[in-house]
Amino acid sequence: MTTKTVGNLTITTPADREIVMTRVFDAPKKLVWDAHTKPEIVKKWLGVFNGMTLPVCEIDLRVGGKARYEWRIADGQTMGMTMTFLEIVPLEKIVNTEEFDDAWYEGKAVGTLTFVEQGGRTTLTSAVLYDSKEIRDAVLASPMETGVAASYDTLAELLAKTS
Repeated sequence: MTTKTVGNLTITTPADREIVMTRVFDAPKKLVWDAHTKPEIVKKWLGVFNGMTLPVCEIDLRVGGKARYEWRIADGQTMGMTMTFLEIVPLEKIVNTEEFDDAWYEGKAVGTLTFVEQGGRTTLTSAVLYDSKEIRDAVLASPMETGVAASYDTLAELLAKTS
């Protein structure tokens, strides 16, 4: 297992096909949950940095429901992703598949978000399981870590204004 820190984000590889990212937010779990499940909030932080925007954000939060994200990159290009919800435990856990329109890795990934509050602070853990070690390693070699860290920094700023 390897561990790496990017700003306030901790990234580990506990298994050959898995990446686990952890971040603590100075906000109650309900606010962190809402920031992941309400489109009007998600649009303010998810992938929104360096001129990127999230003009399309649709979330049908139910087992079998889908979420659709479409980012607009500063040069006008778009990047789209669809998720299908597999399991939802309100305020505790979300499990979903994720698939990019222009897949930059093969197969589907399965992500699990868990929300744990202690003393008014919430630990968010995002575990992503890929189809192979090679795919996981390709994702690790991409700028994904800095993008997630930047998104979570934006989320932390947003939460500080609302909590």
